[in-house]
Amino acid sequence: MNRSNKNNYNRFFTSPSFGAGLLLLSTLTISGCQSSNSSLHIPRDGSNNITQAQAMARSAVVSNVEYQLSFDLTDGNNNVTNNISSKNTPLNADANSSTNTDKRNKTQLTNTTLNGKANLALNNQFKATTKLTFNLASTKSPLTLDLNKAQVERFIINGKSIYPNYNGAYFTLSPTLLVSGKNTIEVSFKRQYSSNGEGLHRFIDPVDQRIYLYSHFEPAGAQKMFALFDQPDLKANFTLTVTAPKDWSVISTTNETRIAPHGTANTWYFPTTPKISPYNFSMHAGPYHVWQDNSGPYPMRLFARQSVAKHVSAADWFTYTKQGLRFFDNYFGIAYPFKKYDQLLVPNVIYGAMANAAAITFSEDYFLHQTSMTQAQKQSLASVIMHEMAQQWIGNLVTMRWWNGLWLNESFASFMGALATSEVTEFNHAWQDFDAKSKQQAYQKDRLITAHPIDVPVTSSHNAFDNIDAITYQKGASVLKQLRHLIGHDTFRQGVRKYLQQYRFENATLIHFIHSLETASGRDLSQWTQQWLNQAGVNTIKAQYVCGNGKISEFNLIQSANSDFPALREQRVQIALFNQHRHGIDKDKQLAVTYQGRKTAVPALIGSQCPDLVYPNIDNWGYVKVELDQRSLNTATRRLNHINDPLLRSMLWQSLWNSAVDGHVGVEQFINAALVNIPKEHDDTILSQVISHLHQAQATLMLMSPNHKTYANTVTRALAQMSLRLAMQNTHNSDLQRRWFEAYVTFSQTPTSLSHLHELLLGTATMTGMTLDQNLRWAIIKQLSRFDYKNTQQLIANELTTDNSNNGQKQALAARVLRPNAANKRQWLTALTADNTLTVAKKRIVMQSLYPTEQKYFSQATAQQRLDEMARYDQQGVVFMRAFNQYLIPTLCSADNIDALTKVISTSSHLSAMTQGALLEARQADYQCVQMKNTLKP
Repeated sequence: MNRSNKNNYNRFFTSPSFGAGLLLLSTLTISGCQSSNSSLHIPRDGSNNITQAQAMARSAVVSNVEYQLSFDLTDGNNNVTNNISSKNTPLNADANSSTNTDKRNKTQLTNTTLNGKANLALNNQFKATTKLTFNLASTKSPLTLDLNKAQVERFIINGKSIYPNYNGAYFTLSPTLLVSGKNTIEVSFKRQYSSNGEGLHRFIDPVDQRIYLYSHFEPAGAQKMFALFDQPDLKANFTLTVTAPKDWSVISTTNETRIAPHGTANTWYFPTTPKISPYNFSMHAGPYHVWQDNSGPYPMRLFARQSVAKHVSAADWFTYTKQGLRFFDNYFGIAYPFKKYDQLLVPNVIYGAMANAAAITFSEDYFLHQTSMTQAQKQSLASVIMHEMAQQWIGNLVTMRWWNGLWLNESFASFMGALATSEVTEFNHAWQDFDAKSKQQAYQKDRLITAHPIDVPVTSSHNAFDNIDAITYQKGASVLKQLRHLIGHDTFRQGVRKYLQQYRFENATLIHFIHSLETASGRDLSQWTQQWLNQAGVNTIKAQYVCGNGKISEFNLIQSANSDFPALREQRVQIALFNQHRHGIDKDKQLAVTYQGRKTAVPALIGSQCPDLVYPNIDNWGYVKVELDQRSLNTATRRLNHINDPLLRSMLWQSLWNSAVDGHVGVEQFINAALVNIPKEHDDTILSQVISHLHQAQATLMLMSPNHKTYANTVTRALAQMSLRLAMQNTHNSDLQRRWFEAYVTFSQTPTSLSHLHELLLGTATMTGMTLDQNLRWAIIKQLSRFDYKNTQQLIANELTTDNSNNGQKQALAARVLRPNAANKRQWLTALTADNTLTVAKKRIVMQSLYPTEQKYFSQATAQQRLDEMARYDQQGVVFMRAFNQYLIPTLCSADNIDALTKVISTSSHLSAMTQGALLEARQADYQCVQMKNTLKP
């Protein structure tokens, strides 16, 4: 069809209104037509994905975008329709408010309970209208507008109502309908709510049947809620209007300016936002319980479902939020870019939190606790609040142009989150926690065959999260911390301030960020960028020294690299020398050194007393693994609990574990060191770290079965007995007692331990100082089911009568799936793709619970089936496959499984890049397990 025929076609379908039922016919007819002048147009593939090249071509001609968004969350008649059970009991519709003062921090909290009506249950669709205006530089090529799986009711372009060329993923706009300069498009449509945490997600509270909505757009979910140019570099202003039930709150980037009655509903009017990327915008609605606090530099609110509001410690949330806002205002030298700060606890979130502009969402799974928070839980909350807050500046104020720059948002937020937590909260040891947990995750990921540079290309929005992992977050944060040491703390801050000031409310790239730091420091950072951001892998350093007559006569730092990633790097570290005496181990000398290449001499240490222990990365300045020399390894193994510095103890524990994982020593040496030293440890961060490694060690021993089965059972009993003893001893410290009791529950596998857990659950046995809250009760039930303890299914049913909450239902699901029964396992494996009633959140629970390591033989029974059907599973989408790849690709610690994985890998070109990488990692894990099995000498 030539251009003139296409013009006639569009005139033919110009009408005041049209039905959605003929959209398919229109799409089929128009899709074969292309403009004769399409030199700038890069055709899309018909999916909701867009490539970087296509996005850049679109942003080259589109500018000055503004959206007017209108949503109707009723049935269109100001009613809410009930499409679930009508057996809802009437609820009090009156609003209650109270004021509470926390005298410790003098924070005024306002509690407002917004109750739902008798049988409010939303239709599974919402109605919306998007009106957008934009400037267009050229009309030589078609233009696409994104909107995912909508029932379009009206489409008006520059005043003309037309029948659009819509394929269910995007509209293709003919150049003849567009003008150079300002264009206006209005789209009215219906769309189903999301159930997988993307777009506009709807959740029905099982406790009271109230309905809650929240949005999640990153990377390309906004198109599941409204029509737009869904890419980060087309920043826009958003104006929002929402019609919702009267007893609902509506939350967005700005605070509402007016709430007007509209029949049995209210209409909320929100002012225009500053210019932000589409994925940073958000809208949330429902009968949320809301707390308010105006005692900080900006108004703050906190939202949660009514049925869980009693478990929320609002005072803690507001304390950390105020501390963070003051810190970042001062650090960045630019005031918080939005006028208010809202945070929401929401269910079934895909990720832990999302830094929407001024309306941040947090996962209930991680941040909702049914009892008073432990110090570790408070620190986790503070750290994530700071992480998401930092992204309000780098991420929302200044945003990457394309998804290859997402790493800078996340790395910088991880770095700044730890920095802020350590400097303005009570958790001044936050860097220790970062080094013990986050940084180790980066080391682990960076040693895999799939390790990648921090800065990697992203071909399309579909691949935006392919490499969002511990390298993107934790390694990126670690190298930024290392760069801060390299150029100086004040210089680093000056560079960051310059970057934010220059690109505020705009898009920028890594080049811009590095240039700002170069300008501030007067240094050329191109080599640093190449070494640390553009090359994969982690290096290892080891102290090599010679002693004579009690003195060091030669000292070198030896740097090595994985053969897959051979790059050697330059960085600055601190070397510390220690000597032991009767009552402990003391530091004799500490020296900052910049090393590079394979071997770096350190002449400044010649003549120093010969050390019993050398640690060449004290205070963890560098991003590098440390291999202890033999003398230091012996000292650490024997006398680790005699070292006073908790950060050094933590790093030594990590070095011991790395030596076992890398095959330098047997895993039994780490276990023995833990059994000797860990009972005397009182630092919660270190306890968490070492207990986690012990769980990994135990799981690895279980995978080795039938090899070393006797030793594995001995270790399991020893770990359970040690955990129980320490839980009973630490009655004076509730956090330590809980830490050890939780360990006891998960290490309990013998009939004696399981019977004791059953008695504790029933109340026929007790433990001084320990009260079983709901989370501990479910943990015990899951452990009993995991080992097929008698009458466990009845225990699950009984517990649900007490706790039928969203969390209770998920815990019960996990307990049922854990039951070691072949028919049960096959039933749940089938349900993953056959049961449409399972939400994505519940599918993740099923996958996580199907095959714990001691149930190796149940996994083995379906291993080949899972591998044979990888292509079918891969079609389930990115969110599904993230969980599948982590939990259901078989790892059996055997040569046969390695061969099976190799066969699949050799024919896996049709699978997604993410799944291909997961298969390679699974094979590497099996290789590593076999190596550890052969090294083990119990």
